[in-house]
Amino acid sequence: MSLTIVHYISLIIAIAISLVPVIMVARKVKSADDYSVGGRKYGVPMVTGTILGTIIGGSSTVGTSQMAFAKGITAWWVTLGAGIALLLMAFFYAKPLRRSRLSTVSQFLTHCFGKKAGAVSSMTVSLGMFFSIIASSITGLHLIAGIFGISLGISAFIIGGLVLCFVFFGGLKGSGTAGLVKLALVAVSIIAGGIWAFFDIGAFSGLKSSFAFEPWLNLYSGGIGDGLYNLTAMIIGVISTQAYVQGVFAAKNLRTAYWGCISAGITIILVGLPSVIIGLYMRQAHPELLPINALPYFLCKYLPDYLGGAGLAAVLFSAAGSVAGLSLGIGTTVSNDIFRNILNINNERKVLWLNRLTVLAATAGGLIFALCYYDSMVLKWNYLSMATRGLTIFIPLSCLIFFREHVPGKAGLASMLAAICGALLWKIIFPESKNILFAGLAAALLIMLPAISTAFIKERKLSAHGQTKETAVPLKH
Repeated sequence: MSLTIVHYISLIIAIAISLVPVIMVARKVKSADDYSVGGRKYGVPMVTGTILGTIIGGSSTVGTSQMAFAKGITAWWVTLGAGIALLLMAFFYAKPLRRSRLSTVSQFLTHCFGKKAGAVSSMTVSLGMFFSIIASSITGLHLIAGIFGISLGISAFIIGGLVLCFVFFGGLKGSGTAGLVKLALVAVSIIAGGIWAFFDIGAFSGLKSSFAFEPWLNLYSGGIGDGLYNLTAMIIGVISTQAYVQGVFAAKNLRTAYWGCISAGITIILVGLPSVIIGLYMRQAHPELLPINALPYFLCKYLPDYLGGAGLAAVLFSAAGSVAGLSLGIGTTVSNDIFRNILNINNERKVLWLNRLTVLAATAGGLIFALCYYDSMVLKWNYLSMATRGLTIFIPLSCLIFFREHVPGKAGLASMLAAICGALLWKIIFPESKNILFAGLAAALLIMLPAISTAFIKERKLSAHGQTKETAVPLKH
C-alpha cells in the first residue's frame, strides 16, 4: 500500500487520541474484580463497548471483506450470526447469568454441575478463544506490515504492544473503552466507505449486473448445509464465549445488560454488511489483489486521505482490540476457574497479576501461531473457534437456562464428555467433513434430553403423591 503523509498523520493522531482514555482508565483498576468484570458497575455504553471491543475484530472487518472478495456475500454469515447470538443472549441468557453473581460461564456451570464440568468447559472455551486470537492476529500482521513496510515479526511486537495498552493494565475497563473508540472509528470509515461503495457500484442493480447470482450474491453459495453450519457455529460460539458474556457480568443491573447486548448485536450486523460490499467492490475494481488486502487497499485508495488514515486505525484497532478482549477472556477464565477454584489462590493482588500474565501468554501464543499460518483464510479460524467454544458449553448452558428445575447435576459433565467424543468420532469416520459441531451437539443431546425427561417424570410422580423434591441444580438469586 502506498500511503501519503496525510494518511500517516491521520493514522497516528487517531491511534494517539484513542489510546489516551484507554490508558487513563487503567489507573482505576485496583482489584481482580475491577480487572475482570469492571466492578459490576457498567452502564449501557460500556457494556456495548466491552462486547464490541472484542467482537468487532479482524474477522468482522478485514476477514469479512477477504471472504467477500473471494466468495461473495456468504461472508456475511460471521457478523449476521454474531448479531443474532447477541440478541438471543439479551432475551434468554442475560437474566440467569446476571443473577448468578459469578464472573465466568465456567463458574456458572461449576456451580450447577461440579468442578470437573467447570474444568472441561474452561479448557474448551479457552481453546476456542485462542483460535479467534489467531484469526485477528493474522489480520493485524498483514495490515501493519502493509502500512509500514516492515516484517511480520516486527508487526507482531507492535500488536503485542497495543494489547498491553488495551487490557494488560486496564482489564475490562480498558477493553470497553477501546471498544467505544473503535466503534467511532469504524462508523466514520468502514460504514461510510461501504455506503459509498454501494452507490458507486450502482446500488442493487449495479451489483446484479456486475456479479452472477451464483456464487457471488447467493448467501448459501456453499450449499444450504454449509450456510446453516456457519450461522449455527457463530450463534452457538458467541453465546458460549466468556469474552462476550463478560459484558453481561459487568453490567450494573439486568436492564443495562439487556440493552447493552441488543445495541451490540444490531451494531455488529451493520458493521459486517459494509465490509461485504467493500469486498465485492474491490473484486470488481481490482481482481488482481490478494483477498486479505481488499479492505485496507480500499481505505487507502478510495477514501479521502484523512479518512483513509482513520479507517486504517479503525482496522488496526479492530484486530488488536479483538486480540486484547479475547486474551482477557482467557485470562479471566483461567484465573477464576483454575487459580481460584482448583489451586485455591484467593489473594486479590495475586489473582490480578496471574490474570495479566495469562493475558500476555495468550497474546504471545496467538501471535506465534499467526506467524506460522499468516497466509490462511481468517474466517476459517473464526468458524473453527466458534465451533470449539460451543461444543461442550452450549447444550448444558442452554438446558440450565430453559429447564433448570429438571436438569440432573450429573448430566452436565456427561453431556460435555459426550460432545467431545461425538465430535472426535465423527472426524475419524468422516475426515473430510467440517461439521463436527453438529455431531458433538447431537451426542450431548442424547445424554441431556433423556436425563431431563427422566427427572421431569420423577418430579411429576412425587408431586402427584404430595411429595416435593429439591431443584436438581439450584441457581443463586
